[in-house]
Amino acid sequence: MTEPHDLSMDLTPAADRFIRRMMRFSTGADAGFRLKVRPGGCSGFAVEFDLADQPAVNEIVWKHSEIRLFLDAKSCLLLKGAVVDFVESRAVTGFVVTSPGGAASACAPASTLLPVDALIRR
Repeated sequence: MTEPHDLSMDLTPAADRFIRRMMRFSTGADAGFRLKVRPGGCSGFAVEFDLADQPAVNEIVWKHSEIRLFLDAKSCLLLKGAVVDFVESRAVTGFVVTSPGGAASACAPASTLLPVDALIRR
């Protein structure tokens, strides 16, 4: 686990609020929010997230206020200079990543987000 010195990612207030809401369910001083970003989807990014008691050996801890984000090396590369937002509506809920110089999406906005029922663990 290392601290990134050159990750210039930004969280919007909506993303910050969502992560803080989720972190209420975590325990332990080393707990954090695991965020994985991969190329894919209409927006250019597919985002996965989860709570973790501690970072994995290969993850970097990025601190934003009191939030600890656990990021793997590939996610760090994709998030460098990016803005991470969280959108909630009646139809869809999900993270939206905007990177500098990114191409405009040809998809409808809803197709880049995660359906609400996908957030429910069964």
